[in-house]
Amino acid sequence: MQICFHLGAHCTDDDHLIKSLLKNSGQLAKQGIAVPGPGRYRGLLADALVKLQGAQADDETQEMLLDSFVDSTDARRLVLGHKNFMGAPHRAIENNQLYHLAKRNTVWIRNLFANHDVSFFIGMRNPATFVPAILHSAPVADRAALLAQIDPHGLRWSDTLMTIREANPATPITVWCNEDTPLLWPDIMHTIAGVNGTQLLSGALDILQPIMVPEGLDRLRDYLDNTEMPTPQQRRRVIATFLEKYAIPEALEEEIDLPGWTEDMIDDLTDAYDRDLDRIERIEGVTLLLA
Repeated sequence: MQICFHLGAHCTDDDHLIKSLLKNSGQLAKQGIAVPGPGRYRGLLADALVKLQGAQADDETQEMLLDSFVDSTDARRLVLGHKNFMGAPHRAIENNQLYHLAKRNTVWIRNLFANHDVSFFIGMRNPATFVPAILHSAPVADRAALLAQIDPHGLRWSDTLMTIREANPATPITVWCNEDTPLLWPDIMHTIAGVNGTQLLSGALDILQPIMVPEGLDRLRDYLDNTEMPTPQQRRRVIATFLEKYAIPEALEEEIDLPGWTEDMIDDLTDAYDRDLDRIERIEGVTLLLA
C-alpha cells in the first residue's frame, strides 16, 4: 500500500485538502485510491502512536489499522491527513524551531506502517506570517512567552525538512508554499492522490472561494469547464489572470501586529524564506511544487 500523510502545516489549508479530496472519494476509489473521512482514522492513529511510542507496529497491527481505514481490498493508495501530526499548534514554534517534534513524530508515524510505502506532504508558510498566525491561534495568556523564546530570523523550513529526511531517509517528502496554494491547489490534489494532472477533480477551486468575489469564481469555473487545459502550467496561468481581476483585496492582506516586528523585519524574513526555498529544492528526496 502507498500511504500518503498530509502533515500540515498549521495555518495553511486548515483541512481543506482532505475535504476537497473527499468530494472525489467515489471516483478515486474506482482507481484504487482511498480517502477516508478524518473521523475514521485520527483517533485510531493517535491511540496506536501512544501505545507503540515509536516502536514498529507488528503485521497484525498494521493490517488492523488498514482494515479500519479502507473498505476495498483493491485499494493501492491511502491518503491520511491531520495538521497535528507534527505537533500541536504551539509546538510549531517552540524551542526556536519550526516543529521541533517533527523528527520524533514522523518516525513514529512511519513505523506504524513499516511494511508499506509511506510518503509525507507538507504545506509551508512564510515565517513572517506563520509565526503571527500560530500566536493568534494560541491562548492569549501564552502568546508573550511563545514569542519571547524565538528568534524568527533563525526559523528555516529547510532545517525541519532535513531533520525529517535524516530520520526517515527512505520516505519521500513533497512540499509547497502556502502563498502559492491558490494557483497550485489542483496540482496538490492530483499529487497527493497520485492521479494524472489532467484528471478533473471536484473541489479543485475550493481554496479560491474565500479570496475571490463570487462572480469571478463563477466565471473562472465556467471558463475552465469549457476550455481545454493541456497542461497544469496553462491552468495556473488562467487562475492567476482571474485572481488578478477578481481577488478580494482584504482577503489577501495579512496584518501583522507583533511587538518589534517592523516592515523592514518582515521584508527580511520574507527574503530569507525565498532563499530557504532554494535550499529546499536541493534536499535529496524532497520535491518542491512551484507555481
